Amino acid sequence: MTVGSRAFQNARLQKKFKKDADAALAAAHQAYANGRLADVETLCRRILEVLPDQFDTLHLLGVCLSADPKRLDEAEQVLRAAIAVSPRAANVYCDLGTVLFDLKRYEDARACQEKGIALNPNFAMALTNLGNTLMHLALPLEAIGLHERAIRLKPDYADAYCNRGMVELRIWHSEQALQSFERALAFQPNHQEALAGRGMALLEMRNYADAEAALNTALAMKPNNAKVLAHRARLHLRLMRLEQAERDVEAALALAPTLELALREKALVSLLLHKPTQAMAACQKLLEQNPKSEIAVSLMGSCFASFGEIATALEHFDRALELKPDFEDAINRKIFALDFLPEADFAMLQAARKYWWDNIGGRIPPRTLQPRNLDPDRRLVVGYVSADFRRHSAAYIFMPVLRHGDHAHFEIVCYSSSPLQDEMTDEFRSFADRWVDAVSMTDEQLGDRIEADGIDILVDLSGHSAGARLGMFSRKPAPIQVSAWGAPTGTGLKTMDYIFADPVAIPQSARPEFAEQIHDLPCMLTMSEPAPGLYRPDLPMLRNGYVTFGTFNRIDKISNEVLPVWSRLLLELPGSKLVIKHTALDDTGLRDGLIARFVEQGVSPDSLVCLGASVREEHLGEYAGIDISLDPFPQNGGAGTWESLHMGVPVIAKLGRTTSARAAGGIVKAIGLDDWVVENDEAYIAVAKRFAADPAGLAALRHELPARIAASAAGNGATYTRHVEAAYRQFWRDYCAAQAR
Repeated sequence: MTVGSRAFQNARLQKKFKKDADAALAAAHQAYANGRLADVETLCRRILEVLPDQFDTLHLLGVCLSADPKRLDEAEQVLRAAIAVSPRAANVYCDLGTVLFDLKRYEDARACQEKGIALNPNFAMALTNLGNTLMHLALPLEAIGLHERAIRLKPDYADAYCNRGMVELRIWHSEQALQSFERALAFQPNHQEALAGRGMALLEMRNYADAEAALNTALAMKPNNAKVLAHRARLHLRLMRLEQAERDVEAALALAPTLELALREKALVSLLLHKPTQAMAACQKLLEQNPKSEIAVSLMGSCFASFGEIATALEHFDRALELKPDFEDAINRKIFALDFLPEADFAMLQAARKYWWDNIGGRIPPRTLQPRNLDPDRRLVVGYVSADFRRHSAAYIFMPVLRHGDHAHFEIVCYSSSPLQDEMTDEFRSFADRWVDAVSMTDEQLGDRIEADGIDILVDLSGHSAGARLGMFSRKPAPIQVSAWGAPTGTGLKTMDYIFADPVAIPQSARPEFAEQIHDLPCMLTMSEPAPGLYRPDLPMLRNGYVTFGTFNRIDKISNEVLPVWSRLLLELPGSKLVIKHTALDDTGLRDGLIARFVEQGVSPDSLVCLGASVREEHLGEYAGIDISLDPFPQNGGAGTWESLHMGVPVIAKLGRTTSARAAGGIVKAIGLDDWVVENDEAYIAVAKRFAADPAGLAALRHELPARIAASAAGNGATYTRHVEAAYRQFWRDYCAAQAR
């Protein structure tokens, strides 16, 4: 057969097949409407075997293929073939733009969508799709403009309202976003993405109950939506439901293994569950997808910090801040990690806090307060803000001040910012004249409430730790603001007037580095006496025949600086043991890794006893087996130091160059154990060996420690609180005098 005759034959076949093709195409469209995508593909490919340039068939096949994320490249090829047949088909440019968007080729998607709009300027779908693309190209205002153009053309266009809401969320306009999602739902009540968006907006507005209801409704409509599962995991994390967050994250990743949001939440929840290896794996996947993700870089820094690689962690936090200089999460993670850096000093730590102020807090306009009653001796209203009015180490530190408050002269208002509540929360509530659950309040709303409550002195109990409300403190809703107890290492806020300390924790030479004015108490930290019946006066060494050291601090405080000192001590005192207790030691990987670090120093595993989580009474009861506690450095113990002393176990503390590296020394000196506070490693070992060699003296000290603490201004809760309240009164008098000038 000649070429000409073959062409003639094909033309006859095509003409004959035309009617059959029309019927097959109609059937394909019906199959698509019914969601039978395999049938759509079969019918379209049958048509294209005979009519390879059939435009409508190419278009439908391309749209069908685009429904499968694994076949986007095929969809692109087919849709480009359709455009080659009909170059002025605006709708195909729109669909091709969607495919390119899904392939994360945003510039290519933009060019395609703009071509479609040029061909049809009133194409509402193309306008809102281009808006989505511009959002991913970091052009949010332009994106909102396109969504609004689409809405003007089609006022009941639910997708455009929803898409506008997503952009508004991206630029932190949560209330406007909520309105956009609710408009979408007014036109299309079962719009799953708008329901999910509504939940996301409510989450940002801290309306957790309604956010959860919206996300649950969205998932009931489409249970296998990985993005919505990941957002519900975010909500669980906000509410500290770690196991539920982990389940949602795993479900999301099973559906979409590379979903950025799910990988981020996986890293976060793994870090909180003390699973740094899993967190690091999630971060590595994130960075493979986007090496310039400041979130992934910052989270990777925390993974390194969990493994004690502080210098590497700090490099990651600095890299994240190069990518996004006002990335608050990275700033706070850096501030936390710097406490563990051996070479850190007061100037370095306060510089990091100043960076937070310059890039975050200082950009928030302060309030103009209404005039106050300037009677210097009137009853003052003192507000305490914390996320730790619950079973938390910080709570044991500041509980004595609330328990022993003088309600005749001070009205106490507590603002609780934690979703977690327990029996300690009930106890704190009983100490307060007024109690405010602030977890669902934004910083602006909380500031409004504090100002309306007439707070005279507002006390921050969180510093830069988890749950902090420093954005609210930056607004200064009270005349006097004080940082105290929970994380009293300096905030860097120019709106924070005072910080409580002691001369050991913050020596005079370091005070110019602080943004706050420093006021000395008998000790920077105090602590409630544990429940009676837990203290054991008998010395374990006398019954064991060897000395038992202990450290009941966080595992990440066992630094590469302190571990060789403890190892040398164990080696120089044959038969001695070290008991290490912390929740994270339930993780066999972490426990084995910690033991291996000691073994590398020549210590036998038989010299180490690792204990994991237990209830508080059992935790304190373990001190019955400890002769001497070893305080870690450069990050000292706080609550752990006081716990040990209350249980009759003296603590060896080494003074460092930052507040957190001197906190334990301040506590130990405050109850008169100056001999137990040292300046260097050699002295640390010498003191431990000296007291270990004097069982009689150690036994006598164990007997007298509870009485010594009770007699001290630092350890007696009532006495300590009178010092705090005297400070409040002086702050107020100074304020009144300044206002009168």
